[in-house]
Amino acid sequence: MRITSIKLLSPSSSLRLINRTNQFRAAPRLWARNYFAMVSIEGDGAVKPAQAAPAVTTSNDLVPGAKRQYTGNAHNKKPFKKQRRKDKKPAEGSHDEVLMADIIELEEKLAAQKLADEDATAAALPEQGSEIEVDVMELSSTGEGLALQRGSHQIYVVPFSIPGDTVKIKVYRHNEHHSVGDFISVIKPSPLRDDSRIQCKYFGVCSGCQFQMLDYAEQLRRKRDIVVKAYRNFSQLAPELVPEILDTIGSPLEYGYRTKLTPHFDGPPGAQRRGPKVTHPEMPPFGFTPKATRKVLDIEDCPIATDAVRKGLVAERARLAVEYGTYSKGATILLRESTKRVPNGATGEDARTETEGGIIPPIVVEADTFTDYKTCITDNNATSTEYIDDFVFTNPAGSFFQNNNSILPPFTEYIREHILPPASPTAKPIRNLIDAYSGSGLFTITQASLFPGGSIGIDIAEKSIDYARKNAALNGLSDGSSNDGKPICKFIAADAPALFKSVSQYDPDETVVVLDPPRKGCDHSFLTQLLKFAPRRIVYVSCNVHTQARDVGVLVRGQVPGGAKKQPPPVDAFDAILTPAETDQKPVRYDIESIRGFDFFPQTGHVEGVAILSRIDV
Repeated sequence: MRITSIKLLSPSSSLRLINRTNQFRAAPRLWARNYFAMVSIEGDGAVKPAQAAPAVTTSNDLVPGAKRQYTGNAHNKKPFKKQRRKDKKPAEGSHDEVLMADIIELEEKLAAQKLADEDATAAALPEQGSEIEVDVMELSSTGEGLALQRGSHQIYVVPFSIPGDTVKIKVYRHNEHHSVGDFISVIKPSPLRDDSRIQCKYFGVCSGCQFQMLDYAEQLRRKRDIVVKAYRNFSQLAPELVPEILDTIGSPLEYGYRTKLTPHFDGPPGAQRRGPKVTHPEMPPFGFTPKATRKVLDIEDCPIATDAVRKGLVAERARLAVEYGTYSKGATILLRESTKRVPNGATGEDARTETEGGIIPPIVVEADTFTDYKTCITDNNATSTEYIDDFVFTNPAGSFFQNNNSILPPFTEYIREHILPPASPTAKPIRNLIDAYSGSGLFTITQASLFPGGSIGIDIAEKSIDYARKNAALNGLSDGSSNDGKPICKFIAADAPALFKSVSQYDPDETVVVLDPPRKGCDHSFLTQLLKFAPRRIVYVSCNVHTQARDVGVLVRGQVPGGAKKQPPPVDAFDAILTPAETDQKPVRYDIESIRGFDFFPQTGHVEGVAILSRIDV
C-alpha cells in the first residue's frame, strides 16, 4: 500500500510524525527544528521529509538525517575551527541532552527575533580565557543560566546565574551550538537575586548547589518549570495529552536535610599506578569537585547536610589531618546519618544511646513520645537506620536510600493518597501492589496496608532485598508463609524485567505497579513487558523527570519505540496513517492523571517527579 500526502507541519507535529519512524529515539527537538513538508508514506511505513519550507529557516536548520554544518556566526564568514568543539550526540536523559534541549529552544526564539530585527548584529566570538559580560535570559533545566553577550546571539552557559542577572564570566570553551563560561561575579543583580540568602561560603565555586540566592517559593516555581519542559521536550506527546503540571511540593527543611555526603580526596601528587608508592606530603584538599575542573575543592562544612553528617565531616577532616601520610591513593569517604529511636521513659537496653565508636556525641531530637539519637556512619558495610513516621528502615550505609528524610513522610503520604484509583461501581477493587526497583522496600512497606491481595517488591541487588525482608518484619508485615492476618509483603531478587514472570497470579485489573527506576529510566524490555501485563494503574516515581517523561510518553502511546513489532492504536490523526491497528492482544495505553514534582534537594536544580497513570482499554 502506498499513501501519498503533502502537508506543512509545525515543529511539534513534524517531530511526532518523524519520531514514529524511530529515526530519532531521544530528544527529537534537538535534531529537527524547521517546518517540514512531509511528502509520502511508503509501503514499509517510512516517512520521508522533503525540502524545508522556506517560511522559518536559519543557516543552522537542517533536514532530519542531514549532517549539521557550522557556517559561522552571521558576522563572521570563517568558522571558529580551533575554538569550536563539535557536539556529540548526548546520552539519553543525561545532563548534556537536557541542557541541549533548552539551548535549542532558546536558539529558536533568537532565530525568530533575527527575522523581526534584521538590523541585529553579532560580535565576534571572544578568545578562550577572556572575560566578558553577559545578560542571563533563561534558566536551564540543569540549573545553569543561558546568557547572551550584548550584540550577539551566541548562547553562553553560565553556572550560579539566574534570569535578569548581568554577570562577568571567563570564557573557556566554544561548542558547536553554544559557549561555556566560568562565573566570576555579578555586575547587575536580577530582581530575583538576594545574596543575603546564601548560607554557604563555597557557593559559586562548589557545584553542589545552584539556587541559594533564590527565595524558596521561587525555587519551587522554577522546579515546576523543569517538569513542564521535560514533558514538552522528551515525552513526544501532543500537548493535549499532558495535563497541567501541578505545583512542586517543597521540603520541610530547606537546609540541613541531606542525610548522606561522600567527600573525597585525590591521590598523592606524582603517584603512578605501577610506580613506587608515594604518600601525601601534607593533608590534601578534602571535599568535592567544582565545575569545569578536576581539582578537589577543600570543604570544611556543608550547610545542606544534617547536623549529624556535618559533625561527621568535621571528625573525618580531623582524622585525615593526622592520617593523610598513610594514603598512597585517593579515597571517597562515606558520611551517612543513622538514627536510634528511644521511647521516652525507656529503661535498660532500650535506653542505650552509644555512638559509633563512642567518640562523637549524637544529635538529640526530642519528640512527645520518643527521642531520636542521630549519629554519622563512615563504614559502607555498616547498617544505618532511619524512620519515616512510624516506619523503620535499615540499609547498608553505603547503599542507595532517599537522602532527604524530612520530605519522606509527606511524599509517602501523597503516594498513599493517589495510588488507588477513584471508586467505581463497575470496576474490580484494587488488591495487589507490584513495586519494581523496590530497593529496601520503601513503597512496598509504606503502602502495604492498602492491598489485601499482597505487595511484592523486586530489585536486582540481593543485599537490598535481604534488607527489605528484614524491614518488612520490623514493620510487622507478613511474608505470606502463615495466615496471621497481617498485610503480606514479599520480595524477589531479580532484574525488573523478570518481575512479571513472578506475578502471573495477579489480575492486572486488580493491580497497581509502582516504578522508581534509576536515572536512566526503564529499558525497552521492561516497558514492553509492562504494557503486555497492562496493570490498571501505574505510579511512576523518578529522580530524572526527563527520562520519566520519555517513558510516560511510551506508556501513553502504548508502544515501545524500536521494541515491539506490533503497533499501538492511534493517538491522533497522524498515528492513524502511521500505525496499523491489527494486534493479537487487546491494545492498551495509559492516560496521565497527574504529574507533580517533589523537592528532595532544596538549593539545587534537581526535582523528583511523580506521575499517576490509569489504563485505557482501546
